[in-house]
Amino acid sequence: MQPRANGQTAFVFAGGGSFGAIQVGMLQALVAHGVQPDFVVGASVGAINCAYFAGNPTLDGIDRLAQLWCGLKRSTVFPMTFSRIAGLFSRSPSLVDSSGLRELIAQHLPYSTLEQAALPLHVVATEQLHGRPVCLSSGPAVDAILASCAIPAIFPPVRVGNQYLIDGAIASNTPVTTAVALGASRLIVLPTGYACALSAPPTSAIASALHALNMLIAHQLVQDLELMADRAEVLTVPPLCPLAASAYDFSRAHELIDRARQNTRHWLEDGGLHQQRIPGALRPHVD
Repeated sequence: MQPRANGQTAFVFAGGGSFGAIQVGMLQALVAHGVQPDFVVGASVGAINCAYFAGNPTLDGIDRLAQLWCGLKRSTVFPMTFSRIAGLFSRSPSLVDSSGLRELIAQHLPYSTLEQAALPLHVVATEQLHGRPVCLSSGPAVDAILASCAIPAIFPPVRVGNQYLIDGAIASNTPVTTAVALGASRLIVLPTGYACALSAPPTSAIASALHALNMLIAHQLVQDLELMADRAEVLTVPPLCPLAASAYDFSRAHELIDRARQNTRHWLEDGGLHQQRIPGALRPHVD
């Protein structure tokens, strides 16, 4: 078991569409190396991964999460129907019905409220009307996770209490500031990165939106990491680079998990846990 720094260690999970599979490989390497957090924080697809991990923070639990990712289909997460597309010309708030994603989360999550997770769990969403970040640490787990994943215009907002919530990546791309506010003195950040090696722009509206959002997340994360450098020990697991894939394509989960596991293992062996270095793959670059 790796020794922890004074204070609490938090795993912080970024958003990233289908690139969320990358975080599974990172988790496999980190936990196999003996790294365990005191609590977890996640936004967008990172909320899904950190919620599942918090339910069973073991290698067995991560392997089950990997199986779930490898069985995912785009049609389950982003079901497209004619009525929804037609609804764009009327008063529909979203392009995609979120019932499939809700059912997927509910079917596999081993607890019903956030406070029942084995690890303290915090899910970050965005309050729709004013854009402020909202940290959910108790209450219905499925609603919180679904809210954190509600990409504007793609998924409908989720009402939690008296608030309408949308994707946590809007207000807090990778919620490092939330983790510090919750008491973490040591952050291990699990970014998904972005597709830096595409040879052509994405061809669909949703793929284009996800690609743009992933670039925004990566670039904002760099600013947040620089801001937090003097407030906490911040260790960022390097994302995959080069990466030529779509954040809308779920068919490559197995490949992404394997690459991320090997990449993270090398980072750990090279002393990554002792280097507060911002990965170059998060900055604008040309592969």
